Amino acid sequence: MSHGPLEASRSAWEQHPENSVNWPKRKKWSIVLVLATVILLVGLNATSVTTPGLIIAEHFHVIDTSFPHSFWPVTVWNTGAAIGPMIGMPMLENFGIRKGYMLLYLIFTAMVIPQALAHNFATLLVVRAIAGLVGGVLQNVLEQVAPEIWATEKERNLPITIYTFVYVSGVTLGPVLGAVVHELSWRWVFYIQLIIYGAMFPIVPLTIKETRGPIILSHLAKTDPSLAKAANELPHPKLLSLIYDAITRPAHLLFTEPVVFFLTLWAAFCFGLVFIMTQSIPQVYHTNYAFSDSASGLVQVSLFIGEAVGFAACLPQNAYYLRSARRNKSDPGVPIPEARLPLSIPASFIGLAGGLFWYAWSSFPHVHWIVPTIGLAFVGFAIMVIITAVDLYIADAYMKYAGSAIAAVALGENLFAAWLPLAAKSMYTRLGFQWTSSLLGFVAVGLTAAPMVLWWKGKVVRGKSGFIQEAKRAA
Repeated sequence: MSHGPLEASRSAWEQHPENSVNWPKRKKWSIVLVLATVILLVGLNATSVTTPGLIIAEHFHVIDTSFPHSFWPVTVWNTGAAIGPMIGMPMLENFGIRKGYMLLYLIFTAMVIPQALAHNFATLLVVRAIAGLVGGVLQNVLEQVAPEIWATEKERNLPITIYTFVYVSGVTLGPVLGAVVHELSWRWVFYIQLIIYGAMFPIVPLTIKETRGPIILSHLAKTDPSLAKAANELPHPKLLSLIYDAITRPAHLLFTEPVVFFLTLWAAFCFGLVFIMTQSIPQVYHTNYAFSDSASGLVQVSLFIGEAVGFAACLPQNAYYLRSARRNKSDPGVPIPEARLPLSIPASFIGLAGGLFWYAWSSFPHVHWIVPTIGLAFVGFAIMVIITAVDLYIADAYMKYAGSAIAAVALGENLFAAWLPLAAKSMYTRLGFQWTSSLLGFVAVGLTAAPMVLWWKGKVVRGKSGFIQEAKRAA
């Protein structure tokens, strides 16, 4: 009986219309779609600079012959995006999504101005590093918001799949924006972005509401006594403790959990390929087909088409995962995490490795340009399917540690995207177009072992993971 008032207070909160889980679907979807739009637009800033990269380097008297210095604006952006969420996400968790998100969006938009007006290369690099720090947080918010407003796995599947699609397609379409605009001037690549971000600015505060349950509950309890006891039992961790955990736990998971380590390698390689292609495509298509920088940038559309088809393919894969609950004998009624993987295995073999080999051995002047471009579409399909499978599998397997495990994956993705492409230009020059892309294809074949082992022995592997077993006991 002593717990009666507390249980009543909890029940009142669970049924309260201001609880984000109880919001109308229209309100939830408006938030998801605005957050997704921002993720896509932020991705444009990451890679749109690649198309006019050589022009920018020439403008600032940066020599690009022996080393791809023109790629540094992308490297510093992605390095910032790898670091930013480790600090920014705990702050949003502690202080709330709405105000922090609007402040970050304002800072990010403001950072586009000095990118457009930069008078030297160093200034451009510094402001792009800051943009990456902030942009990396903006790119991760939807993944945190989705479980706060959608109560069930079935409801969260589509928002998380949309998140992955816009996350990948934004950076894929950046070179396309650069190709369309940079003929005016490389500075117009940023002016156009500034116009787009400015047009979105009124929509963000009108749409984005506070979604953090503890923040909403604490606010409501000040005027609603029935919620006071539920609010009093909320934990109040210190911000520094949250930041410490946000930095150390993903690193610990990455280097002590084989599942996280190998799936991170797989997903990071895929994400890094998007950025490698910003260096490979101009080289291949300019040399073989005399494509201009603009025309080469437009070739990236093929990757996006593949990613869009991959998004569509992920929807029946999600349904297959939910149906797996019927055959789960060890945990009846709960979907099996390995049911996230069936599509990703052939996608990795046929789409990723096969697409890279196709792209490699059709990259000859006497072969029509559309042929290697089709191979790129297969690569785009695989990238979308694989990154979606990795994010959802890790979320299912690690449960309460899912945020840290996914943060480890995101860290790997951004670091690969930042640094791998720096070697791409010299590799394609020294090894040749065919053998460099083939080397990437062989790496893709090797990395496919990770999902195959999990599909075969996933239950055993999960059973040996201390983090997964602890999370399962706490569920």
